[in-house]
Amino acid sequence: MTHVTSMLETYPKDLGDIDRQKLAECIAACFECAQTCTACADACLAEDTVAELTTCIRKNLDCADVCTATGRALTRRTGDNAEVVRALLEACRTACRSCGDECEQHARMHEHCRVCAEACRRCEQACADLLASLG
Repeated sequence: MTHVTSMLETYPKDLGDIDRQKLAECIAACFECAQTCTACADACLAEDTVAELTTCIRKNLDCADVCTATGRALTRRTGDNAEVVRALLEACRTACRSCGDECEQHARMHEHCRVCAEACRRCEQACADLLASLG
């Protein structure tokens, strides 16, 4: 059991019909992806070929910011803001897809980009799964 799951289980109100497992997985994937993208951007900056990685760095940082915002919004369960949550999940999927595609282009040369692409794909799928469960 993760801390995300533990916190959702201790929430004092009814969470409604949301799939708690998909919610917990998505929150965890968002924060993991944000950390991984930040680390990948930093690793790109340390590469001798940093000038060739500017697009990757930009997409890493954009993805990290979107994932962080999405994870934070999903964590807040008081009240209902379904329209914004759906928009954030869609934006997160888009940012993860874009960053994952970019990192995959560098994965053969840079192991950190391979790892980042995997985290992006996992988060993209977690957002899609949660969106599908919302109906």
